[in-house]
Amino acid sequence: MGALEVVRTGMMAQDRSGGTHTSRTILLQELRGLLGAVPAGADSAEYRNAVIEQNVLGKKTLSSRQRTHRYLRELYALDPRILLFRALRDLWDVDIEAQPSLAILCALARDPSLLATSAAVLPEAPGTRVAATDLQQALMNRYQGNYSVAVANKVGRNAASSWTQSGHLVGHIGKTRAQATCRPPAVAYALLLGHLEGAVGEGLFDTFWARVLDAPLGVLHEQAFTDSQRGWIDFRHGGGVTDVGFSFLCRGPMGETSL
Repeated sequence: MGALEVVRTGMMAQDRSGGTHTSRTILLQELRGLLGAVPAGADSAEYRNAVIEQNVLGKKTLSSRQRTHRYLRELYALDPRILLFRALRDLWDVDIEAQPSLAILCALARDPSLLATSAAVLPEAPGTRVAATDLQQALMNRYQGNYSVAVANKVGRNAASSWTQSGHLVGHIGKTRAQATCRPPAVAYALLLGHLEGAVGEGLFDTFWARVLDAPLGVLHEQAFTDSQRGWIDFRHGGGVTDVGFSFLCRGPMGETSL
């Protein structure tokens, strides 16, 4: 993916360290509050105004409102000109149960530090203990020498909270792996992420993004069919051939197809 494509889609290069999780989690509650307060057709300035000027998230100080807006923008872009956010916004309101998965998928695509911790979470079976230190170690393994122990520890704690918000972990002090809820809007979004990375056909169901959904292939196919019925994606599967298109989610800002 070239530099211009990175800007347009909103997917970040994952060969660098850093990211919002050095300071915060995926902020699912704040994202829900903001998207519930701002109409779907809003531009980036309206999201900024809602958080900072109108204080729709109820932050106590101007500095906390400014920081919250910055972190939400880093994680989700908050700009309908960026494909990752526009697609998330298209799918957000239709199924509240899908929102945690939509949030973690978008955050993973935009935050390298959170993405690195997935190696300590996704391969584990439900019921397995997963500590924040496991996430810390996964980060340090991925980016050797890039983080101090103190910063990596903070990322581990924040990421553990984010994976709990998404439903992949449960528990307060001691966390264990759980099976996240998989819903059709999240399947459409995960397939889109795979498409943006170059996967096609049946290969879209075997990407990292599809694995985040915690669902077997048969369920993913069933929910992709539901997505197609609702017009979110184009999906045909039969005779050993799988064809998936994204004419709706990849349309341009004025409705034209942009991919």
